[in-house]
Amino acid sequence: MSITSDTSEGKELFWFNNTLVAIHVSSSKGNDGICMVEHQMPYGDSPPLHVHRREDEVFHILEGRMRFHIDGRERIAVAGDTVVAPKGLAHTFRVESGGGARCLTITRGSDFETLLRRMGRPADRPELPPQSAPTPEMIAALTRCCSANGIDIIGAPLV
Repeated sequence: MSITSDTSEGKELFWFNNTLVAIHVSSSKGNDGICMVEHQMPYGDSPPLHVHRREDEVFHILEGRMRFHIDGRERIAVAGDTVVAPKGLAHTFRVESGGGARCLTITRGSDFETLLRRMGRPADRPELPPQSAPTPEMIAALTRCCSANGIDIIGAPLV
């Protein structure tokens, strides 16, 4: 399966930090507010340790190997595995496979999707953006946007 930019099929592409995000199902499309996004991530990608206040986060690994840290425990997940980070529990992950990883992320509610839309930028092609380290200003803006969308950043990314 490849990521396409055909919005007529319901997919919108965003570059979010150093990743490519395709929104397959928007939380606004159904009565339950289910959101499903596909993430393509480079080797070493890791979001800061964070907590979702209002929504569980479900990860289904499509390609690659990812190391998850959830509520103080670590787990390796590979293609075909599904990992749940329940709301209220601190979690993060790190892409461990040299070729990067792809996963579906499923949430109920608009918090995560809104964060992606506000902090992402439209991708002009279906590939990873040019890689760059976040600036202090970018980190501060992400922290503020996360907080406004029910997500609290509480620690550093995994190394």
